[in-house]
Amino acid sequence: MSKTNSPGEPLIRNISDTALWAAVYRARETERADHLFSDPFARRLAGARGEQIATSLPFSDRATWAWVMRTYLYDQFLNEQIQQGVDMVVNLAAGLDARPYRMALPSSLKWIEVDLAGILDYKEEILGAGKPACQLERIRLDLSDVSGRRELFSQLGRRSAKALIITEGLLIYFTADEVGALARDLAAPPSFQRWLTDVASPGLLRLLQKNMGPQLAQSGATFKFGPKEGPGFFVPYGWKAADVRSPLKTAARLKRLSFGMRLLSHLPASNGAQGSRPWSGICLLARQ
Repeated sequence: MSKTNSPGEPLIRNISDTALWAAVYRARETERADHLFSDPFARRLAGARGEQIATSLPFSDRATWAWVMRTYLYDQFLNEQIQQGVDMVVNLAAGLDARPYRMALPSSLKWIEVDLAGILDYKEEILGAGKPACQLERIRLDLSDVSGRRELFSQLGRRSAKALIITEGLLIYFTADEVGALARDLAAPPSFQRWLTDVASPGLLRLLQKNMGPQLAQSGATFKFGPKEGPGFFVPYGWKAADVRSPLKTAARLKRLSFGMRLLSHLPASNGAQGSRPWSGICLLARQ
């Protein structure tokens, strides 16, 4: 995983490069005087390629608030869940997330990052001698390896009493069948009690496919998952929504929206089945 691209090479070569893209928005938020969170590692992690990717996708740039609110709400949920007794966090497709370094976490907390070798190697190179606040462990695994992930989940399940799973910005790249299979696997270990994820509506999925899909298609990082059931999609697989928070309404409350988006934020909240309107939710799921 390199920091810049070679001439003629697509900016987004694979799904791992989307982690560079996401890091740009954490860096930009950190550099604001009124920042909602601070990630002092994000600018280095994003590198020049991350900035190139972000500036090449103007629709994504106009939706900076959505990237920032996602991080902000995940941070909120994480702090609350740790206060409620979570002893292990399993971050699937962890990418360039630096929460173990930037958040005030208990030293006893076990934090497991799972991702491909290339991106974790790159991350370790950039973070260097940085010291995490908790007990950080990195596991190199392709999550499409079903038998490998089931074995990993079983092992981690035996090492925790109450684990929180994180899939931040991941599920949208999966098909509904792939999401269902992952959900079923995550419901197998009894200690996997909570799952934090983000869900888009079919309407938002179509909007993203139209505005950013062509640039992503050549890398294989295409947007696929936007269930009409909303958070209810997960019920047949052993999970139910315990709490759903709206990035749009959070951004309105924090005064981070343009005039047009502020008008949209006044629409009634909807955490159930979703249709054509662009909607997203940060969802805390509980095992049934």
